[in-house]
Amino acid sequence: MEVKTVGLACDHAGYPLKQFVLTYLEQRGYPCKDYGTFSDQSVDYPDFAHALAEGIESGEVYPGIAICGSGEGMAITLNKHQGVRAGLVWNQDIACLIRQHNDANVIVLPGRFIDNKTAEAILDRFFTATFEGGRHERRVSKIPVQR
Repeated sequence: MEVKTVGLACDHAGYPLKQFVLTYLEQRGYPCKDYGTFSDQSVDYPDFAHALAEGIESGEVYPGIAICGSGEGMAITLNKHQGVRAGLVWNQDIACLIRQHNDANVIVLPGRFIDNKTAEAILDRFFTATFEGGRHERRVSKIPVQR
C-alpha cells in the first residue's frame, strides 16, 4: 500500500489504543494526522469519524485508522461517506482481505476487544496487503450510491 499521510480518529474508548497506534506509526516512519479525540474523556464518535472521512475524501490522508470501543460506531459513520470504504477488523486475515478484495481505505479497530499485540499484527497485514483488482475492482466500483 502506498501511504500518503495516515489519518487517525478515535473516541474516548479508543483513545488508549490510538496512543499505541501512533507509536507504531512513528516507529515505521509513517506521517500522521490525528483528528482526535485527545483524551479518554467521553465524546461522541461521529464528530471524529466525520473529520477523518472528510480527510480521506479530500485526499489529505490515506489510509485512515479509526478506533472506538466496538469499532461499530466508527465503521457505520465512516461508511456514510461516499469516498470511504471502512472495514471493522479484529484479526490479521480480515485486515488482509479488506485491502485485497474491498480496497478499504480506512481500517476500524475495536479498542475494547483487541490488545496492542493484536493491533500491531493487524496493522502489519493491512499496510502490506494490496488491492487485487480484477473481479474485485468491478465490485468495488458498485459500492458508491449512484443517483
